[in-house]
Parts: sequence; C-alpha cells; structure tokens
Amino acid sequence: MKKLLIVVVLVLLYQFRDEIFSFHSPAPEYAAMHQEKVILYATSWCGYCAKTREFLKKNNIPYFEYDVETSSEGYDQFKALGGRGVPLVLVNGKVIKGFNTDRIIAYLN
Repeated sequence: MKKLLIVVVLVLLYQFRDEIFSFHSPAPEYAAMHQEKVILYATSWCGYCAKTREFLKKNNIPYFEYDVETSSEGYDQFKALGGRGVPLVLVNGKVIKGFNTDRIIAYLN
C-alpha cells in the first residue's frame, strides 16, 4: 500500500511540475522587462514553437519572443526558468513548458 501511495504521489508531482515550479520560482522580473504579458522562448525550427506562435497570433495575444539559439539574453532567461526544451512560455510570470494552449488561456486571466 505504501509503494502504491508513493507511486501516485510521484506521478502527481511529475504531472504538475510546471505549476509547482511556477509557484516556487515565479519570474515577474522577466515579465516586467516587456510590455507584453506573454514571453515565448523558442527556436526557428521547432514545430511546436510554430504552433504556439500561430495560436498567439490567431487569438490576438501580444507576445515577445526570444530565439534561444540566437539571443544570449533569451537563452540565459530560458535556463533560469528551468528550460530544457522549447517552447517555453512565460505568461504573467508563470512558466509553461511545451505547447499548452489551455494553460496559456488560464494564466492570462
């Protein structure tokens, strides 16, 4: 029974890692640097980055984008936010790892 409980807790921690990270390490200082509420950390070749750009443009959500391969400032922020893969989206100081339109909308409100 204890093993099952530990497995369930570990799965939940993994599933909600973005929210846990955002709660413990909010990044309002990066958001304050830009007028936009959304900052996209991406690359030019990433398909999910393109989908994120398309979603933001389609929904008229203003955003600022860093290409983490060409911007040292963007790369440093990306790493400080726990970035290991792209896209990474910062919405009102909350980190979203990966392409997740539901979280983008939720964090905008």
